[in-house]
Amino acid sequence: MSHVPVAAYLALALILFCIGLYGALTKRNTVIILISIELMLNAVNINLVAFSKYGVAPSIDGQIFALFGITVAAAEAAVGLAILIALYRNRKTVNSDEMNILKH
Repeated sequence: MSHVPVAAYLALALILFCIGLYGALTKRNTVIILISIELMLNAVNINLVAFSKYGVAPSIDGQIFALFGITVAAAEAAVGLAILIALYRNRKTVNSDEMNILKH
């Protein structure tokens, strides 16, 4: 079995987080923004699992926190999509720059 260094996991998490941050800050489509936030949460989960395996005191704590992170991400996606569908029904758009006015 090959040994993957911790730097490879950290580099993958860094790339995923940067792609997610770029998407969340530059895109106007709300669905793309939600997907970008999911990418950032997955990068954090990769770091948690990598440090739980290769950390100073390896234990299962990081993997348990990653499971909680996955649960929070699933709940965030469900609630975010529900809010997005409600906004689309009222505004007929998914562009985030057009959703800043509170009117009917």
